[in-house]
Amino acid sequence: MMGAFEVLVGFLIMLGMMAIGVHVAVAIFSVALIGTLTYLGMPLLYSFGDTLWGTLNDFILTSIPLFILLGELLLRSGITDRMYHALSVWLNRLPGGLLHTNIGASSVFAAMSGSSVATAATIGTVALPAFSERGYSERLALGTLAAGATLGILIPPSINMIIYGAITNTSIGKLFIAGILPGMALAGAFMLIIMAISVLRPGVAGRAEERIPFRARLAALLDLLPPACVFAIVMGSIYSGWATPTEAAALGVVAALALSVINRKLSWPMLHECFLSMARTTAMIMLIIVAAFFLNYIVGILGIPHALTQWVAELGLSPIGLILALVVFYLVLGCFLETLSMMIATVPIVVPMVVQFGFDPVWFGIFLVIMMEISLITPPIGMNLYVVQGVRGRGSISDVMLGSLPFLAIMLLFVGLIILWPGLVLWLPEAMG
Repeated sequence: MMGAFEVLVGFLIMLGMMAIGVHVAVAIFSVALIGTLTYLGMPLLYSFGDTLWGTLNDFILTSIPLFILLGELLLRSGITDRMYHALSVWLNRLPGGLLHTNIGASSVFAAMSGSSVATAATIGTVALPAFSERGYSERLALGTLAAGATLGILIPPSINMIIYGAITNTSIGKLFIAGILPGMALAGAFMLIIMAISVLRPGVAGRAEERIPFRARLAALLDLLPPACVFAIVMGSIYSGWATPTEAAALGVVAALALSVINRKLSWPMLHECFLSMARTTAMIMLIIVAAFFLNYIVGILGIPHALTQWVAELGLSPIGLILALVVFYLVLGCFLETLSMMIATVPIVVPMVVQFGFDPVWFGIFLVIMMEISLITPPIGMNLYVVQGVRGRGSISDVMLGSLPFLAIMLLFVGLIILWPGLVLWLPEAMG
């Protein structure tokens, strides 16, 4: 059995390899390989073939390429542009004007695509031209785009939740429904901070938006129907018991194809781009998952979760003390690793330990996803910061970082809220049975 020191050395080796540019999957597999050869011997390495087949043969993982394809189809079918305009018509009279539209549009697109990076790129492309014309604070506008896009991995469906559920054998359906209330609450908190800043510093919100006639606003609601239908089909089919998450993802793709036909956007070049992007992203994710499953297998055989649990118990940490230590751990880690790498590298080691301390794996999954959200806007590696800056195409990335700070503070306060009030996460899953 390995001790805590050996575990720490292995983890630091893995982080070091990632830091010098080694592919995440290679770094994870290398640590698993070193542990196998050092402590278990060559024969156990032959089990990697079984792990590879068992992982890739898991039906639930088929939902990953399907949700990626769903997001690509919605992006290229023109639905996002219309959705953004419809939300702006309803939200532009609030203090902060179009800044609220960034949060609302990110929330809706997140509920369709399941990806934060895709949300940041899509909403940023649609929104930035409008802000430059209306005199808004550019920093705050960039911050709302970067922060709002983090909701992509919290509001279901979420690719990160699917991966977490697959690795930890946690119900994907419960994870999805557990993310609904926190996702809505966090989006609401973002909008409250926008209103507070706009009231205290009126100049950041640009000139007052023109008043839209009520009839025009009602007409704009039609453009919210397509995303609402996709969300209803995906989530409704899961919770009505008609479909598994994978089958629901397939239904969502069919709905997105139908919407593309209605919008007259469906073409062979468009489908080619969608499938090419889906293949690239899926290959990257699945390679990492296979390496993580093998590491998980080796970690279990070596008794690492038990050793770490004993070590933490010897430190005298309470369950809350352990979670607060993990908050600091993930904050530091988020400064250097992107979300998928951070989650997959730590879940096999951390989850058995926190479950041993009495935490619900569904609650911890949502806690972990929110910590991943924070890492998306944490300098210097926060992925959303670079995506938004890339869409902007000029100036310094420090503008995006400074604009994101108020939302980063809100997210940290929100982590404290779900620690003190776990019912915010667990109420819906428990009510659904």
